[in-house]
Amino acid sequence: MISGDEPQSGGMKYGLIGEDNSSDEEKLAKFKGEVDWTYLKPHFERDCLFFVDPEVDMTVVGQAMAKDDSEAVKGWLKTGDLVKIEGLHAFQWEGTDTQFEALVISPFVLCRPL
Repeated sequence: MISGDEPQSGGMKYGLIGEDNSSDEEKLAKFKGEVDWTYLKPHFERDCLFFVDPEVDMTVVGQAMAKDDSEAVKGWLKTGDLVKIEGLHAFQWEGTDTQFEALVISPFVLCRPL
């Protein structure tokens, strides 16, 4: 059996491609940033864009979604701390210079205006 730590012929070491020893927070930070509505609009059109209340840590919501913690997500949806973006929101942001904090948790995107 070949493990990732055993040298192979020629002295090379093999490991899993894409192996990432980062913490969950570090992994999520790679997919977080500032964007405008033109970036978010396609995600809205695919019905996978969510607003995160400013009082809630977006990274915590992202971690819960990534780990499929349905109880936590249901709780935020119930309290309104996590809301699916609807047409009224999109209409308000269309054609504006509004900047958003966004976090991609594929296939979902979390956002909130800055």
